[in-house]
Amino acid sequence: MKALIFCLFFASQALAQETMRADGAMLRGLDKVSGQTTDLPLQVGEAVRYGRLEVRLGECRYPTGDPSSDAFAQLTITDLRQNATVFSGWMIASSPALSALDDARYDVWLMSCQS
Repeated sequence: MKALIFCLFFASQALAQETMRADGAMLRGLDKVSGQTTDLPLQVGEAVRYGRLEVRLGECRYPTGDPSSDAFAQLTITDLRQNATVFSGWMIASSPALSALDDARYDVWLMSCQS
């Protein structure tokens, strides 16, 4: 519960700063079984399949004064086998563990926003 409160506080602080919207994002996926990482470039509104997951980017934002700093993105990740949403919310590039995908085989995290 404390982690959830901290995550919500951190996300609200990130959203409160002046930000710019990007056209897309660079995500990275890790297959925990093979150890292979895969870059997942996405445009806003687009979805990509990663293994049995579908990753959809709703929005990507970054601080106006520093585009190379902390990005945050709204993602929806669906397990296609179970037809269930396994992650829906904001993922923060500098703190992926605060709002992480909880899956036995795959990790997905935000690297940066892309224009």
